Amino acid sequence: MPLQDSWMQERFLEKKDLFCCIAPRVVMPQRYISKRRFWPVFRKTGENGSNIPASAGGGKKVIHKFLGTYPQIRLRQRDGAYGKIITFALFELHYMSTAAYQHIHMIAIGGSIMHNLALALHRKGLKVTGSDDEIFEPAKGRLAADGLLPEAEGWFPEKLHARPDAVIVGMHARADNPELLYAQEHNIPIFSFPEFIYEQSKNKQRIVIAGSHGKTSITSIILHVLQYHHRLFDYAVGAQLEGFDLMVKLTEDAPIIVIEGDEYLSSPIQRVPKIHLYHHHIGVISGISWDHINVFPTEENYREQFKIFVDITPKAGTLIYNQDDEQVLEVCVPNNPDVHYIGYTIHEHKIKKNGKTVLKTKKDDVEIQVFGEHNLRNISAAKEVCKRIGIKGQAFYEALASFKGAARRLEKIGENGHTLVYKDFAHAPSKLKATSEAFKKQYPDRQLIACLELHTFSSLNKDFLPQYQGTFLAPDVKIVYFNPKTLEHKRMPPLDPADLKAAFGDDQIQVYTDNQALQEYLLRQDWKDKNLLMMTSGTFGGLDLQALANQITSA
Repeated sequence: MPLQDSWMQERFLEKKDLFCCIAPRVVMPQRYISKRRFWPVFRKTGENGSNIPASAGGGKKVIHKFLGTYPQIRLRQRDGAYGKIITFALFELHYMSTAAYQHIHMIAIGGSIMHNLALALHRKGLKVTGSDDEIFEPAKGRLAADGLLPEAEGWFPEKLHARPDAVIVGMHARADNPELLYAQEHNIPIFSFPEFIYEQSKNKQRIVIAGSHGKTSITSIILHVLQYHHRLFDYAVGAQLEGFDLMVKLTEDAPIIVIEGDEYLSSPIQRVPKIHLYHHHIGVISGISWDHINVFPTEENYREQFKIFVDITPKAGTLIYNQDDEQVLEVCVPNNPDVHYIGYTIHEHKIKKNGKTVLKTKKDDVEIQVFGEHNLRNISAAKEVCKRIGIKGQAFYEALASFKGAARRLEKIGENGHTLVYKDFAHAPSKLKATSEAFKKQYPDRQLIACLELHTFSSLNKDFLPQYQGTFLAPDVKIVYFNPKTLEHKRMPPLDPADLKAAFGDDQIQVYTDNQALQEYLLRQDWKDKNLLMMTSGTFGGLDLQALANQITSA
């Protein structure tokens, strides 16, 4: 297993080597070495290489047998703990990362991030198969275009009879999924999404963006800047970005990977947050606001997940955090002398009369295409990350000027001379507050009509609803929509509109449960000097928001 000392970290950051240790009482890490090919050679060693499988001979013989088969390996010795000599077998990771996994089977291949991973691995040259019990667009069309769409929806254990090298299981699957059970019974290696991303990026510098809100935007800014400056990088992000075909990229050459880190559970059988499994070198926490009440029943339990993320920051690692967030300050206590802590705040700026935001820098002012205090914090966070990987000052701002934002994150979908229509992924209380306040502040002379869909388990939970108290004050007209069928699907009790108004603390809120009635109301309005903001992590019951925006702005 890799040793956490300065020599190992120095070599690690060179992005060249994978560390396999033949040492006293060390069990060889199965995922560093293809289990099928190498496990008969390496198992466990005792003092001076004893307890090696008899067929392989002694410790030295095993190493030289391995070297004879794979000449690209080289050895290095270093003083180990307690004065013992440890022999390291070093070899290029790109050899094993492709050789170890030639056939990947994906359970729940139709998921947003899962189908992107499937496409990325397929285009990398691996054989990819998969299953799902429901696949929707755009995943369905994209998988079909690459020949990866399952012939039929459902779960088919016989697909694993060919014994793939690994199985990746998505959160949509259940613990009793028949394909998952087959893989467990037949000892086929099983990975969650974050585990597999980590496995494929062990020789890279890992940058993980975490937080209840803002992480997609921060990740998107970093990726845009890196691409603008033609840097080599891999990534995993939770939104479709302009200029990027896929939401996941895994290569052999990129020295870094930028990961949007979700605090939700990793898989149905690995019920730990994804952010705990990426093993970041540079970590970011953008904000903490209680969410996922079905998994984290208390605010303290939820906050603890970020404390664990902070605590696993390695020696010489960096933690970048939002110093304006009280919850973040509770977990980001700079008490580890081996970690570099960097706090950030709102970037210095001004808002022009035309509603454009201009950043004030040491050299020239820079006009940007996004707005809102939350995005100005996101820019500060991205700037600190880019500085750590060699993109500083004016180079960062030069790239930022052309950044248009991530899909569905405060995204403009309609405009004319007197009306703007935006949609945003906001659904949690903190996101609702930040987005609606930013929009109103940016265009104070226009009336703001804002619609929020309650779609997630947390947002529809009566015990969680009081978290929305005081978060929806900025708009002039406030509308809350929920689909009763969503409650039925999630097996939750009905919601009373009166309870919603009481939870939000505003009797003026309009509540809709019929998306067509909502659409008709919006189309009846006089949109002169008014803006519309549609906020949801769902679809407003299948409402075509782009068509709605076109109708509103065509007048």
